[in-house]
Amino acid sequence: MARHSESGLPIEPVYGPEALAGWRPEVRLGEPGAYPYTRGVYPTMYTGRPWTMRQYAGFGTAAESNARYRDLIAHGTTGLSVAFDLPTQMGHDSDAVLARGEVGKVGVAVDSVDDMRVLLDGIPLDRVSTSMTINAPAALLLLLYQLVAEEQGVPAAQLTGTVQNDVLKEYIARGTYIFPPQPSLRLTADIFRYCRAEMPKWNTISISGYHMAEAGASPAQEVAFTLADGVAYVRTAVAAGMDVDDFAPRLSFFFVSRTTVLEEVAKFRAARRIWARVMREEFGARDPRSLMLRFHTQTAGVQLTAQQPEVNLARVTVQALAAVLGGTQSLHTNSFDEAIALPTDKSARLALRTQQVLAYETDVTATVDPFAGSYVVETMTDDLEGAAVELMQRVEDQGGAVSAIENGFQKGEIERNAYRIAQETESGERIVVGVNRYQLAEEEPYEPLRVDPAIETRQVERLARLRAARDGGAVEAALAELRTAAEGTANVLYPMKTALAARATVGEVCGALKGVWGTYEPVDAF
Repeated sequence: MARHSESGLPIEPVYGPEALAGWRPEVRLGEPGAYPYTRGVYPTMYTGRPWTMRQYAGFGTAAESNARYRDLIAHGTTGLSVAFDLPTQMGHDSDAVLARGEVGKVGVAVDSVDDMRVLLDGIPLDRVSTSMTINAPAALLLLLYQLVAEEQGVPAAQLTGTVQNDVLKEYIARGTYIFPPQPSLRLTADIFRYCRAEMPKWNTISISGYHMAEAGASPAQEVAFTLADGVAYVRTAVAAGMDVDDFAPRLSFFFVSRTTVLEEVAKFRAARRIWARVMREEFGARDPRSLMLRFHTQTAGVQLTAQQPEVNLARVTVQALAAVLGGTQSLHTNSFDEAIALPTDKSARLALRTQQVLAYETDVTATVDPFAGSYVVETMTDDLEGAAVELMQRVEDQGGAVSAIENGFQKGEIERNAYRIAQETESGERIVVGVNRYQLAEEEPYEPLRVDPAIETRQVERLARLRAARDGGAVEAALAELRTAAEGTANVLYPMKTALAARATVGEVCGALKGVWGTYEPVDAF
């Protein structure tokens, strides 16, 4: 009897040559590093060098996070990935009423250039690639990073890294939006233009399916809604007068990797193929780099359990293996204790060691695309591609990603799938080791990392000192210039940088933009 994948597609007990009868490998596969990029975006993939090993980290104060970054670099991390606290993600300062109780809890608090300076102290920004998971206020954090780099003597043109900058998925799955969709897209286009002129090596967006998957999206939904968002961003930039080949090579993506290895490998391969075709056929991209779906992967936090947390080490290893076999460009492995609290130093180090074992103690880096030609994986790739394309067409039928978001379409589809998963888990149809099968009578005690609640008080005091010491007139003048730019069509990043350099805070800059653009009110779709 056939099982079904996470996307609801059939998985047969046995696959043979008949599964690929009439299948043309030169069309469906191509060569590694060549259209349609099914087999990977680079000809040599990991046979030349392994993927970038990133560890997502950030908590408490900038000084505490800086210490964690230095430790990760000392243990072999090749790229930083910065987590910001919820107030920062929402454009609030640490002393805002809405920030109370959340400062430094799920990431680092960054209110101004002073905090960014501490966060990056001693980090060689000319040699380290940094990914920043920030969306609605992405432009602000990018500019703060640039300002600190320039203070260190590193020119903006040398900086490498990624800013997530994917606000559309916030309306769909995550909720850390600030402005309505249209001005948010305008801000994204301004970032594209700014980076092309000032920071040409920087990846201007990481279009994310990860958070959709964490909210309950199936692999097919994850691919479809992520690529539909990507299409919306490209259309916005083209409509703003940019040539597709001027910005598309700096686009990147961000996906989850689950424990269902075969479907995850198929998902990554299908996503590359769909994106290459869309970029070539809809947008007429000529630069091969514009056709490449380059992506970062994070192992699936939603699959981690607070029960028997050490079992998560096995889950994360399997998830990481799926990402590597699927051809990811960089990878973050979750720590085994993340279902309980922020990772400890030891658990973060173990997560990094998981990647290092895969890279240096297995043979998965010895050959490009190990599953090429596999009866089951090629069939699943085709099936998943078909399901994702059908969903993308449903988004198009509603006028594109933004209109579908405003209609609540993607959110509703994901919520229905999440409900199905919850029902299957509760009934026992879906086995979760340690949760509904193979439980312990009594859980072993575990001491999690705890964030000092006094951090909020210290951060508020730090803000008060900043406001007392800075030139208030210069800040107000810079914010006025920013409001003028937001009311017109000029690139807002230039006056925004001036304001941040004058020590305007994240909350003040976002407040100036809210005064012009307003804030978003969500649609209840379910």
